[in-house]
Amino acid sequence: MKTFKGILLAGGNGTRLYPLTSVMSKQLLPVYDKPMIYYPLSVLMLAGIRDILVITRPEDESMYSALLQDGAQWGVNISYATQPNPGGVAEGLLLGETFLDGSDCVYILGDNVFYGAGLSGFLTAALANNVGATCFTYSVSDPERYGVVELDEACNIKKIVEKPVTPPSNYAVTGLYVFDKTAPEKAKKLIKSHRGELEIVDVLNLYLRDEKLTHQKFNRGVAWLDTGTPESLLEAALFVETIEKRQGYKIACLEEIALKNSWVERDFLKQRAEQNASSSLGQYLLKILEK
Repeated sequence: MKTFKGILLAGGNGTRLYPLTSVMSKQLLPVYDKPMIYYPLSVLMLAGIRDILVITRPEDESMYSALLQDGAQWGVNISYATQPNPGGVAEGLLLGETFLDGSDCVYILGDNVFYGAGLSGFLTAALANNVGATCFTYSVSDPERYGVVELDEACNIKKIVEKPVTPPSNYAVTGLYVFDKTAPEKAKKLIKSHRGELEIVDVLNLYLRDEKLTHQKFNRGVAWLDTGTPESLLEAALFVETIEKRQGYKIACLEEIALKNSWVERDFLKQRAEQNASSSLGQYLLKILEK
């Protein structure tokens, strides 16, 4: 069975969220009751991934390290790398090459929120079936804002078009990818785009050229939320609030995922909950432990 590592890209300047991001990294901003970065981190944990690299700007690394530490509190191993300048999403594959050390990986952007019943099983199945690269697509009403896949009659990818004026479909490529061990070498072959960045779409197209790119459609039971603008950040927070209040459980609760994965002991979790008993998280964890 293949071993997967996780790379979480939390770099970038977050210019669309200025002035919120003038003194703080975008992925440290709150999405309702927890930092934004908890959401993509939870996706990696739901996929069963325990070795995780977080890529940040140099000036933000200490804050992420203070927040996430080494991950032992959730039964994972978190290490850090820095991206001195916004060099594009695909640059993270170069920065993470030493960390990957020949492993396959799940690559996720730090400002993406995924939620849905069965998400864990969906992800683990995608990892088990990956033969090169897998991208995850989601039906949107405004595909011209995203990278969009064009599909043939058999629902295989013909090509990926970045922010098309006339979209070939409504299926946008989300910020979640599965790559085999050749991804860093493919990233080395890229030429910077007109934006001066290494584009992740170009990596996907290299896999497509080799006929090793597949896609998985998120169904209606899964929500994909972008948090890159003030409006979408608010929408994501309200979505999380609504779900948590109505259904009575927390989205992206890292402690709960770690417990279900048997990565932490109940006594250890109880101690952490009691230490934070005045918070909604602490109270929630105590309820879980009582069941």
